[in-house]
Amino acid sequence: MNAPIILAYAGLAIMVLFSGIGSAIGVSMGGNATIGALKKRDEAFGSYMLLSALPGTQGLYGFAGFFIINNQMPSLLEAGLGMFQGVAILAAGLALGFVGLWSARRQGTVTSNGIAAIGSGHDVFGNTMILAVFPELYAIIAFAATFLISTQL
Repeated sequence: MNAPIILAYAGLAIMVLFSGIGSAIGVSMGGNATIGALKKRDEAFGSYMLLSALPGTQGLYGFAGFFIINNQMPSLLEAGLGMFQGVAILAAGLALGFVGLWSARRQGTVTSNGIAAIGSGHDVFGNTMILAVFPELYAIIAFAATFLISTQL
């Protein structure tokens, strides 16, 4: 196996792995906050659940980026994957993987605080949703960059 292929598949693995880890951490933070908030206000479970699920989108972006590039791999391998293409796929994987990891973790913090506040009786669901979009924006930008990289392979 040659270096460009190794780089490309490492990028794909990083893309899915780190964005998925970030989502798992983020939704777990929301889930933990939900358990605590349910003790105070169990009737707000729907709000808790929606906020808890938000950090899961980064893992979906990682999988979507993987899907977009992986679908191109057979034709790239058939044509002879070059070093530039291998490095480009690795760069896309690093960008989407690590941005997904960090934005999901930070979004989990925002949503967890919102869940705790709702559990304490504060009407902050809408505000929390708005504020939780900010960390998400960077994962969307990383996904867009991955898409743009994939169009140049």
